[in-house]
Amino acid sequence: MPLIPEEPQIHESAQGPRATPATGRTAPTPRPVPGPRPAAPSRPGRPGPVRPAPPVQRAPRDVAGAKPGPSGPAASVAPAPASATPQIQLIPASPEGALDAAEEAVDLLLDSGRAPGEVLVITTGEQHPWATHELSFGDTSYWAQHDAGDDVFYTDASVASRATARPVIVVAVNGGSDTAAADVLPLALGKAGALLIVCGDAQRINSVLGAGV
Repeated sequence: MPLIPEEPQIHESAQGPRATPATGRTAPTPRPVPGPRPAAPSRPGRPGPVRPAPPVQRAPRDVAGAKPGPSGPAASVAPAPASATPQIQLIPASPEGALDAAEEAVDLLLDSGRAPGEVLVITTGEQHPWATHELSFGDTSYWAQHDAGDDVFYTDASVASRATARPVIVVAVNGGSDTAAADVLPLALGKAGALLIVCGDAQRINSVLGAGV
C-alpha cells in the first residue's frame, strides 16, 4: 500500500518524540526534545596530516520566529521487539527541506537513546556536507569510517548498496531522479533492522513506489 503521511514522529514499539515537517532549508523546525544529546564516540584516529574540522553534523539551530515544538514531557522510545519487517515512518518535506528533516529525525533518535552507530542516512540528491567533506580525503578513508560503525554514517543513493544494514535507516528524498528514489527506498527497507524513516514529498514517494513499500 502507498505510504500515508503521518504527523511526524519517531517511534518503534512505543511512540517517541515528535518531529515537525520541515518546510525548507531556510526555516528548519526546532527540535521538540529538550535536554542534552548523548555525546557521540570519537572516531578512531587516522595516520596522515592533520585534517581541518569536518562540518558540524547536528548543530543546534536557533531560527528567529520559529514556532515552538509540542509542549509537555517527551515520550521515551522503548526498544523495538524483534521483527522481520521494520516499521516505516514518513516525514513530509519538500525536496529542499528533506535533508533538514532527516537531520531533525537523527537528532530525535540520538536524544531518545539511539547509539550514533545504529543510524545510516541516505540522500537521493545532494550529498550531506559531512559525506562531501570526508570523501575529499579519499574513498578508502570514507568507507573505513562506515566499517568502524561508531557514528552516524551519511551516504547517497548511488553507493547505498555498499552500506551494511543498521537498525535505523533515514532516507532524505532531497532531489535526484524518480528512478533513484524508486531504487533506494526498497533497498533501504531491506537494510533497516527496526525502523525506516523517509523524509520527502509524500505524493512523489507514493508515485515512484506505487503499491510497493
